[in-house]
Amino acid sequence: MKHIHADLIHAWADGAQIQWKNRNGQWEDMGEPLWSEKHEYRIKPEPKPDYVQYVFFHFNWGVNILKEYPFSEANLKLTFDGESCKLKSAEVINEPERH
Repeated sequence: MKHIHADLIHAWADGAQIQWKNRNGQWEDMGEPLWSEKHEYRIKPEPKPDYVQYVFFHFNWGVNILKEYPFSEANLKLTFDGESCKLKSAEVINEPERH
């Protein structure tokens, strides 16, 4: 009879990082899994890449204008975390044009 975790055991033997679900329902990395039939295991998912958005920001007498622009016209580079979607960094990439 095939072990309940046979596919994961083979993946681990081939170098995959294995995680188990703890009592709090959170996934944790494991060095050497116990392969208990009472626990849930998975291959650790690849992290989602960061997302970069270029925007043009202009401040004019209390009115803020924020629009997504092509890179050539943008003055801000915003980097968002791929996992949480939270802003990681904001970088000024040039001075906004004056009208």
